[in-house]
Amino acid sequence: MIYKALLTGMLCYMLIPDLSHGGDHLLYFEAQGISGYSQREDEVIFYSRSQEDVMQKPSLGFDYLQRLSHQSGDFGAVAIQARVAYDDDNFEFQLYNAYLKLKHKSTDIWLGHNRPALGLSSYFDSHGLVLSTLAMNHFGFDRDWGIGVFRNFLWGDAGISLTTGSGMPLHFKGNYLFSIRVSRGILNQENYNSGFSLSYGKLLDTMGYHLMEDETEPFAITGVDFTYLWNQFENRFEIMAGKNRAQNSFAFFYRFGINLLNEGRLKFEAQPVYLKMGAEHTCEISMGSAFIVSGDVTVRTMYHFDYPGDDHKIIFQLYYYRKV
Repeated sequence: MIYKALLTGMLCYMLIPDLSHGGDHLLYFEAQGISGYSQREDEVIFYSRSQEDVMQKPSLGFDYLQRLSHQSGDFGAVAIQARVAYDDDNFEFQLYNAYLKLKHKSTDIWLGHNRPALGLSSYFDSHGLVLSTLAMNHFGFDRDWGIGVFRNFLWGDAGISLTTGSGMPLHFKGNYLFSIRVSRGILNQENYNSGFSLSYGKLLDTMGYHLMEDETEPFAITGVDFTYLWNQFENRFEIMAGKNRAQNSFAFFYRFGINLLNEGRLKFEAQPVYLKMGAEHTCEISMGSAFIVSGDVTVRTMYHFDYPGDDHKIIFQLYYYRKV
């Protein structure tokens, strides 16, 4: 299904006349090595979260962006980001970004595999990072298949999306996810952004590209998030509550970061996460560092502990991202 969707999108792009003429493009080569140790597994591991999750694993891939333009200027873009990852003695094709975006004044309309309008993950790109967000802990999706609209205002921005509620794979089994987020503050101008989100739908239980159950499960979540940047300090905060997979659920996320050295080449981060779904409670503590060796190479480390899983993990990542 994923391969058919990618092929169809690429064919449509090539068949639309004059889309590629006059539009600039960017192409990046991406490679990452991941290794670490899990106390619970008592062995060396080659993933950052779990064997079933998509992120992060040893992989090779590319990131392609084609700007669409005509005589009066840019009117959209096509983005495709894909990779082949090492997965339990096998190789797995992963399609991350795959969408067409059209622009009209201050409004963007996208179609494909992109970020739903829910919480921090709607604007905070965690691709390549080893610390996780709530979207990676079954509170929404980091990427989902569907359509969305995003608009900038003088006071902030607003987004709305209708997606499949299946995450990385594309399935149609009565599943859907409607999300809306409204925020105040322009992060790259005022150094803060505070958002309010609502999301409702019927989700499929997926883990990475694996469909765990055929039956849909209700999802109705309210969330608030806040990002504040001050000098070399970063603060990201998020709370979600409601029905998640038909269970009363609550999630708390906070990430603190400090940037050091010239141009923030060295970063230290600390992150507590609390998750409640029904009667199950999970606490996670993560601490990490990132050092930009060069414009193409970044080295990241992470210590992660979760309770009641009682697992201590140490992760090392070598990330290479170079313009071709």
